[in-house]
Amino acid sequence: MSAMMQAARFHAPKSPLSLETMPIPEIKAHETLIEVRACGLCGTDLHIAREGTIPTAKVPITLGHEVAGVITQTGSDVQDWRVGDRVAVYPHEPCGACSVCRSGHEALCPNTRILGLHIDGGFAQFLKIRADCLFRLPSCIPFEQGAIITDAVSTAFHAVTQRGRLEKGERVAIFGCGGVGHQAIKIARFLEAQKILAVDVAEGALRRAQEAGADELIDARPGEPSRKIKERTGGEGVDLAIECVGLKSTVAEAMKSLKRGGRLVILGVGNERVELPPLRVFVGTECCVMGSMGFSRQDARTVIALVADGKLDLSSSVTAAWPLAQINEAIDQLEKRHGDPVRIVILPQEQKRT
Repeated sequence: MSAMMQAARFHAPKSPLSLETMPIPEIKAHETLIEVRACGLCGTDLHIAREGTIPTAKVPITLGHEVAGVITQTGSDVQDWRVGDRVAVYPHEPCGACSVCRSGHEALCPNTRILGLHIDGGFAQFLKIRADCLFRLPSCIPFEQGAIITDAVSTAFHAVTQRGRLEKGERVAIFGCGGVGHQAIKIARFLEAQKILAVDVAEGALRRAQEAGADELIDARPGEPSRKIKERTGGEGVDLAIECVGLKSTVAEAMKSLKRGGRLVILGVGNERVELPPLRVFVGTECCVMGSMGFSRQDARTVIALVADGKLDLSSSVTAAWPLAQINEAIDQLEKRHGDPVRIVILPQEQKRT
């Protein structure tokens, strides 16, 4: 009889995840079996489970794509990993053969299989994953922090450093200061931005943004935050804006906040169509608008090294942790923003709270 585990299974949008007993996955020669110690709860999980705006490739499926844990089994072809190794998990299984994979942009692979979207993810006690999707996690990094590195932190790092190319002394505005936006602020602070302006509609998110290193807090509830950004930058605007919300209105305001020749990186995911300014303005100011999707393996390795060396502090980034049995309560907390969470993690090996 196969060994069994607990997993939180998604069956249909707007329905609670179902805690189910199922067989521990059997691995193939090139795969590893991970005992999941922590799995981050992301806005994408809300889009899937509560809103139904992101469809999964199959149902039922185990959600969760921010995973850290310990190797408990290796396939016969796995050479570089041993049982007991601490790891963080790259959430994509890219094909490795297409043009974007060969160019190092594996997050854009059209054939990729993503944890919690195409294949079973980390809201379970065990996870099987290809061995080439693992990162070594130093013992000085807690599993909770290692988990969020594999999306929230590395995605922000990729947007700020690789797409936005933020340089020392530049001014940056972060639109949306939740999980990913919070990390973008920390990364901009590490890169010695001259001024970081945090934009949000939630007082708690703005308070957290200040704790993360934001210089200016802009409450967007009255509308037109771009005007306040211009006022606080001597009428010029910012060199770089990072949009982490995914709304047409937020993208428009982020574009208006740019200085001449400024850059906008859009991280937020949504279904609305964005609009460019009149072409005479768009072309005349040479503003640059670009998307940013995920992160590369090298981005994650760099972030892990920065955290291990104490150059990037994630100690305040995990604001709540829940056992697997109470994952629906954790999703409620994220959806309703109770306690102003930055990132919530699920701990599959812990027992239910009393």
